[in-house]
Amino acid sequence: MATTSVRRTRTGRITFFISLAVFAQESTWNLYDSQVPPLLREHLTSAALVGLLMGMDNLLGIFIQPWMGNRSDNTRTRWGRRLPYLVVGMPLAALLFLAIPHAAATLPLLVLVMFAYALVANSFKPIAESLLPDFIPPQRRSRANAAVKIASSLTVMVAALISIFLIDDFPRASFAIPATLMLASVVVLAVKLRDSRSPAYQAVVEEDRERQDTARVRVRHVVLDIVRDPDRSRSWLIVSILLFGGAWAASRALVTPYGMESLGLSRGDAGGLTLPSGVAFIVAAYPVAMLAERFGRLRVMMAGMAVFAAGLVLATVVHTPAGVVIGLCVASAGASAFLVNAVVVLWNLAPSDGVAGTYTGLYTVGWVGGGFLGPAVVGGMVDLTSWSLMLVHASVIAVVAVLAVARVSALQRRAEPGRAL
Repeated sequence: MATTSVRRTRTGRITFFISLAVFAQESTWNLYDSQVPPLLREHLTSAALVGLLMGMDNLLGIFIQPWMGNRSDNTRTRWGRRLPYLVVGMPLAALLFLAIPHAAATLPLLVLVMFAYALVANSFKPIAESLLPDFIPPQRRSRANAAVKIASSLTVMVAALISIFLIDDFPRASFAIPATLMLASVVVLAVKLRDSRSPAYQAVVEEDRERQDTARVRVRHVVLDIVRDPDRSRSWLIVSILLFGGAWAASRALVTPYGMESLGLSRGDAGGLTLPSGVAFIVAAYPVAMLAERFGRLRVMMAGMAVFAAGLVLATVVHTPAGVVIGLCVASAGASAFLVNAVVVLWNLAPSDGVAGTYTGLYTVGWVGGGFLGPAVVGGMVDLTSWSLMLVHASVIAVVAVLAVARVSALQRRAEPGRAL
């Protein structure tokens, strides 16, 4: 009993440190997304160009995150394989983020600093998240990842509060708040955490001893292993991440024009339709993690995705501002089941702890790819029909994603037992 209590305390402590690192990172990203576009608008009149430059970080992430995750997988130091990158990358990203408003006087300098920040911040994003499977056993990863997702979601409110209360009076100093949070978090990590002591690090060091003359695993090898695997579970899961990421992104990115065109709301009122659903996500995240660990992650994911689709249909049927808010809250609570558990299932399907960082990067590729394609596909469907059906179109993509997860579930029932899915 005492051993179990000590283990739970250690798991909670590690989860707190990882959540702190993710909270600090996402605080900068959310303020970046909300306040850099106005800086670009001072130099550019084209919304398309502004959107293109703001999408640069996602494009960089698709290429950089799997590579950096894999690089950290293959790193061996006294501090471990993840922490050295965080100790170097997080302070550098904080300084670059702090420089953004100071570089806004000229467009070339602003774009250069934006590019540098996106490059550095994308480099360590999968590394911080990969600390979770390094320390947390497979059976308890859902609840730990729920805490990380809650921390990440809270940063939206932090960015909103900075925008509301500080940005107009202190346009440059406001950027110092997330930057300071990032610096403080990396100090805590450097003092309190050594991932060289993690079970996963110890396991991969032992693997290294067993395969002394074998080349280290590269991203190409990991991808080929997934594609060539006759089981196809990992391939179908990544497809589901792409599909559901597209449905989720469409339901968020297109809701403002949906509210304006379909409900006749003002731009401000339409933009506020998703705010209560953010609270619903935070409230639901930990309970769905507990349910997943009790009844199975794939089952809870499919149920949550079905609830997400049903919530979007409900919003369409009721078709009032209040009805849309309620429907989006239901949808967001359901989506939490997928967002909390999908990457955990992918980690647990990995053949070794030695590729956790690479798998985190591949999750990002699927999710970001869906975020890029989803709004475009749903927008095209709206062009063929009407704005009143936008949420239904997003729900159709979600249903297809449910079928992909169902395929993973069917394959796993035939596979070897013992995986924490």
